[in-house]
Amino acid sequence: MIPRIDTWANPEYFWLLLVIPLLIAWYWFRNKNSHPDVLFSGLRVFSDMPKSPKTWLVHALFVLRIIALALLIVALARPQSTSSKQNIHIEGVDIVMALDVSGSMLARDFKPDRLEAAKEVAKEFIAKRPNDRVCLVIFSGEAFTQVPLTTDHQMIYDLFREVKSGMIEDGTAIGDGLATAVSRLKDSDAISKVIILLTDGVNNSGSLDPLSAAEMAKMFGIRVYTIGVGSKGYAPYPVQDQFGRISLQQMEVQIDEELLQQIAALTGGQYFRATDNEGLREVYDQIDKLEKSKIDITEFRKKHEMFLAFALWALAIFIVEIMLRYLYFKLLP
Repeated sequence: MIPRIDTWANPEYFWLLLVIPLLIAWYWFRNKNSHPDVLFSGLRVFSDMPKSPKTWLVHALFVLRIIALALLIVALARPQSTSSKQNIHIEGVDIVMALDVSGSMLARDFKPDRLEAAKEVAKEFIAKRPNDRVCLVIFSGEAFTQVPLTTDHQMIYDLFREVKSGMIEDGTAIGDGLATAVSRLKDSDAISKVIILLTDGVNNSGSLDPLSAAEMAKMFGIRVYTIGVGSKGYAPYPVQDQFGRISLQQMEVQIDEELLQQIAALTGGQYFRATDNEGLREVYDQIDKLEKSKIDITEFRKKHEMFLAFALWALAIFIVEIMLRYLYFKLLP
């Protein structure tokens, strides 16, 4: 089996291999006319004499010496093999996505509406973070956990499809939604604990004050990124008349940006405002950059010298060549 050679410590010694063709040329010119000249009146006397194999095998001595020299040069170049080992340590981030599913999330200033746009962009965000555990909390007039912390992202995608406005009592209970998210992270030992709270309204429901929930998040070392979704001014809302027909009416966009900014500042997070689908993607891209998983890779490399095998082979072939020269091919004076 030929050993694997990864590098050479002294490759400059390979220039010595240029000597080999010079030695071959010298040997050929020296021996092409080196037969004895003996004068006989005829050669019939030698016609029945068998030819000795030594006539050709004597050149094997030179071949062996060339091979020994080549192996010695390879040994001088110091072939080395390299073995490497990697220790990879991944520390993920635990993320709770707290999503407002109140009736106002059906506004059409996002395509197709705020809720569907928020779900789609959230799924894109999760797909970029395969090492993180993710939890989904939904809230409107009350809050509950749709998906507990898990690395099974496919399950999250599947359950995202079931999230709809009207699943629970209408309203906007930001405090309850945030407190439910905190309860999912308080016992986590992840290197980073994050809540992404997305809403388009003003806190008007629930039993817990949003700033009190933010204080709880701060106590457990949880950062909260808050996102206000909605265009500036007015947005088209679908309204159903008594005959079941849907029409769009312009309604004022009301987001308690001051409250969302306070929650983010209190917990060490940031507040973002998104007014369209692309703006929402940019917000999630920024959060993705801020909350990268920690991956430590420590690589160990060790070099193993391999010249000894080539040197020993060179020595062995040289000894064989010397023994053949002075025992089997010994020349009598």
